Amino acid sequence: MLLRGEVVSGMGNFWYWIERLQDHYLRKTGMAFYPGTLNVRLTEPFSLPERVIRLEASEYGGTVSVSMVPCTIRGKNAFLLRTDANEDARGRHPKKIVEIACDVRLRDFFELHDGDLVEIEIDQSC
Repeated sequence: MLLRGEVVSGMGNFWYWIERLQDHYLRKTGMAFYPGTLNVRLTEPFSLPERVIRLEASEYGGTVSVSMVPCTIRGKNAFLLRTDANEDARGRHPKKIVEIACDVRLRDFFELHDGDLVEIEIDQSC
């Protein structure tokens, strides 16, 4: 599955959760995430595939559960992250916004700016 969209600025708060839950994300994905995500506004709303990697709130004593889907962006391995609230259209992001986590700051790595077009290839085999 291929998603297309444009880079947009985010709210700037996912870094806190990635940093705080780094060990959990590493255990689940095998990747140490850079503390921040790349936000992409898709051309079409996106719903998570049936198979995802889950970080349940109960695993870290929190209140927010997150689904993670392996993906690649410009050939770089990454993970699409989405909270349950955003997936259920109760969160801060509409379903056209996806957040991509990686082991590098993707904006710097690919010299991306708001408005740049990107493609995200979703790995549905997790």
